[in-house]
Amino acid sequence: MSYIEFDKEKIVNITYAKNREILRCSRTGSFACSTLLGLNTRKYHGLFIVPQDNIDHERHLLVSGLNETVIIDDMDFPIYIHQYKGGVIEPKGNKFLQKFVADPVPTFFYRVGKFNFKKEILFMRSEDRVLLKYSILDDFESATLQLQPLLAFRQIHRLTFMNDVANTGYESVEGGVKYCLYDNYTPVYIQTSAPLYYEHDPVWIKNVEYEEEINRGYEGCEDLLAMGRLNMTVKQKEIYLSVGIEPINPADIEQMYIEESKNRITRNTFFNCLENAADQFIVTRNGKTQIMAGYPWFGRWGRDTFISLQGLTLDRDKPELCKEILDDMLSEMENGLFPNIGEGEQVAYNSVDAPLWFIRALQQYADYTHTEKKIWDEYGTVLKTILSAYKKGSLFNIRMLDNGLIYAGADGVALTWMDAVIDGRPVTPRTGCQVEINGLWYNALRFCIEMAKLAGDESFVDEWKDLAQNFPAVFKETFWSKEIGWLADYVNGDYRNFQVRPNMMLITGLPYVPISEKIRQLILKKTMEELLVTKGIRTLSPNDPEYKGHYGGTQAERDAEYHQGTAWPWLLGPFSDGMLAVYQKSALSLIERLLYNFEDCMRDYGVSTIAEVYDGDPPYRPNGAISQAWSVAALLHMKRLLENAKRK
Repeated sequence: MSYIEFDKEKIVNITYAKNREILRCSRTGSFACSTLLGLNTRKYHGLFIVPQDNIDHERHLLVSGLNETVIIDDMDFPIYIHQYKGGVIEPKGNKFLQKFVADPVPTFFYRVGKFNFKKEILFMRSEDRVLLKYSILDDFESATLQLQPLLAFRQIHRLTFMNDVANTGYESVEGGVKYCLYDNYTPVYIQTSAPLYYEHDPVWIKNVEYEEEINRGYEGCEDLLAMGRLNMTVKQKEIYLSVGIEPINPADIEQMYIEESKNRITRNTFFNCLENAADQFIVTRNGKTQIMAGYPWFGRWGRDTFISLQGLTLDRDKPELCKEILDDMLSEMENGLFPNIGEGEQVAYNSVDAPLWFIRALQQYADYTHTEKKIWDEYGTVLKTILSAYKKGSLFNIRMLDNGLIYAGADGVALTWMDAVIDGRPVTPRTGCQVEINGLWYNALRFCIEMAKLAGDESFVDEWKDLAQNFPAVFKETFWSKEIGWLADYVNGDYRNFQVRPNMMLITGLPYVPISEKIRQLILKKTMEELLVTKGIRTLSPNDPEYKGHYGGTQAERDAEYHQGTAWPWLLGPFSDGMLAVYQKSALSLIERLLYNFEDCMRDYGVSTIAEVYDGDPPYRPNGAISQAWSVAALLHMKRLLENAKRK
């Protein structure tokens, strides 16, 4: 039995199977995503989702799926499944499924009468192309495999509906057809290695329903265009199919599949699954290498990129990749800030912490590569620009106060990672001096001073050394309460917010910390008592009247819960750093236990990957994005911490 395998009993159970999703990606930004039984329950599900550089650089759903029908003795057996408005499921092709295996590629096993075959799906690593392989498993009778492509040609965040503008024509190409519904889109080429008979019969399939979108408070029905039917008589034991944005020689599909399949990390262990998941976040397109924050809906986020870098690159012994991503992000720095979300005209710089996490990532890179003496020569100008921007003031009232603390805040904007906003108002209003921002600021100051010293930049050292030297006393006076026993989450004037949140924990494992070891112990103790759960760290103590232990519902409901108790796996990375810094080897057993708590996630929600968030209350149900970069990165970092500790 494979490491990740689902038998017939599970797959025919629609409720069970539709809550487990399969994701496969190229390294160009394209991906395929659906549920275990092939039922699309999100507008983000589809067979072929591709960035459209000529339109908006966003990812667009081109091919929603293939209605697959096996024809035996003139009898049609649909092996696909759809849900229509009102929850109507028709046809229920999953009844023909025998099992699903995730390794080495997603493989679906079918039985139609005495006809046994399997379907494998393989996304090309370095181009926008998905390959399918249909294999007959025994001596086969005469049969026809019929494929009816369902086209959408729309941005993944939107829906499409029947219209008179769509181009319902097609072009014949060698071994298949070419479709392009709208101007400026890349066309889709569907080609096969088998002899093909094509019937063109465009028809709109109306009211396809996406249950998860409705559950999340969004519109959840759309119309898809079925253009025609590709008929292939089964005359050999293997049929190969290519779906891409460029035509290829159909005779090459089989060899392309064979060669591509050699480059896969097998998903036969917990850690191999994490390695595979990590690879899927790394995207190189238009000469830039980026980290996608999460699938299926997140794009590139600056903060997430820098926080994820160590786990996704350095902890996997890929320092060149780390530097490549850092340098590509530098090309978009403005006013000392990095993009929070978006690209081009849609870019937003509303992140006070992204530059500080950049410096932290550079610090990690320097430590890994032992290049501290070279860092200032290459990045000194950038580091000076960032520090000066904070000192002099930048966007969104981000500025250094006279006492050296960093202040940030503007009406209707959430600038830290707790960034949910409802009706123009932040859910966690943290305007003022935030504890983790100032902890990261101190770490950045000390790191820059040390690098400048190594490079002999005495003028920089003279400019900043007094501020760094005096900072711990100012920090303690501002955030610490001996009576309460932990740090304030944020301070604004005379107001100090002492809600128990994980932000104070984020600074406990930094190389330079503005607090004593005793205070760090108290912070970690509080974290373990009120925030730590098996699947992450809560964003608010359950003892707080504002605590919400379940994440779900409409967007407004989810935003209200996002940072009010929901548990986040990514926080386990900084938590593990803090525990090791304070408790050394005595912390290893806890870190190991927390890491392996996620092994059962390999068969839930996003199969073979880690979700964005989990409920704060038992049983800690997964939610949010099915695969999140900094969630996976945190676990890979914990794995490396354990490995390094065992070597010592």
